[in-house]
Amino acid sequence: MSSAKKFFDFLFSKQSLKYMCTTHFWGPVSNFGIPIAAIMDLKKNPDLISGPMTGSLILYSLVFMRYSLAVTPKNYLLFGCHFVNEIAQLGQGFRWVNYHYREDKRKEASNVVAN
Repeated sequence: MSSAKKFFDFLFSKQSLKYMCTTHFWGPVSNFGIPIAAIMDLKKNPDLISGPMTGSLILYSLVFMRYSLAVTPKNYLLFGCHFVNEIAQLGQGFRWVNYHYREDKRKEASNVVAN
């Protein structure tokens, strides 16, 4: 039996279809909007980033990564969603810190040298 047929047999099996009708599946799938938006925002101007909101989302994803492995059965899809969000939010947080603290010091230093 080919691997494609095995995959489709598994995908459309009773067990898989039953899983796709649960909150264990749809919760993480609907939650993937947050990390997708964060990844798309990585290209936007850093002055649009909210530092407090980014910090909140970093903590939120850490908590729910832990929660996804604490429930029974473990929800690896939810873990993956929050793992991706954690990485994206850390990137946003780095950009926010860089923009608000490091670039200001560089501008001040260049103004002092220019004067």
